[in-house]
Amino acid sequence: EKLKAKLKAEGLFEDENKLPIPLYPKRIGVASGAESAALHDIIKIINRRYPAVELFVIPTIVQGLYAKASIISSMEMLNSLDNLDVIILARGGGSLEDLWAFNEEVVARAIAQSPVPVISAVGHETDFTIADFVADERAPTPSAAAELAVPDRAELARSVSEFGGRCSASVRG
Repeated sequence: EKLKAKLKAEGLFEDENKLPIPLYPKRIGVASGAESAALHDIIKIINRRYPAVELFVIPTIVQGLYAKASIISSMEMLNSLDNLDVIILARGGGSLEDLWAFNEEVVARAIAQSPVPVISAVGHETDFTIADFVADERAPTPSAAAELAVPDRAELARSVSEFGGRCSASVRG
């Protein structure tokens, strides 16, 4: 709570410091556990909804002694890529201890200083970490992060079709 209050006082939670999530990303970076269900879900959902996007996955230790350093390293690697549109930082649910790396000040600052917008997808709906507050967007689950990151191509196709129909109707007059 002390760290949360400190970072809030510095303005790291303020909306005006948040970067917008692009509507039509071309390149998305994902930092998550290498074999995790969270990563599997993100890849599956993005490939189904918007397969034209390029995914860059950085296997990340998200729990335990080395998690803090691994998360920071993954953020640095993703931020070093050219033309990355958004980063998803993901980890499935767990106990407060399991999620603790996402409450570390150095992790919070790495997220806040990212020049690429960050979606925090740590835990499940009821889990909140400091990473969620400093990220540009919080997703309640890793699957929801994938849905926030990309549009749905079926919905886009429907919109284009409807627009084409309206254009044709207005030309016919």
